[in-house]
Amino acid sequence: MSSLLTASDLAHEDKVVWLEDPAELDYVRQALDKTPRRRGKPRYHRDGRMIGFTELGDTAEADPDSGLQKRRVFYLLPHDRDAEPHGLYREGAPGEAVDPRTIEPRQVGRKTERSQRGLSTPTVA
Repeated sequence: MSSLLTASDLAHEDKVVWLEDPAELDYVRQALDKTPRRRGKPRYHRDGRMIGFTELGDTAEADPDSGLQKRRVFYLLPHDRDAEPHGLYREGAPGEAVDPRTIEPRQVGRKTERSQRGLSTPTVA
């Protein structure tokens, strides 16, 4: 679901909160998680680390079935490019990865040349 986000999924976003400087990262993964609150740092249940999250406005309604709020979370896994620059994602990126410089409230992040190809120059063998 995270790589197929639409503007309607993000209609109640009020603010993006970064826990790390996004300018230092080629990409972040994004996912839409269900959380009990509109604001504050949500619980994180993945490998790797949370890079940021969104906060919702006062008019955001909880899911009628679960009573939870849908919020975007931005994260990286241990094998992502920032931790392993010559690893699996030396070139290319996971499907849910977007350039953090394109992330704003109520707007789906975009893939860019930087997020998909990386900044590193090819290594000479």
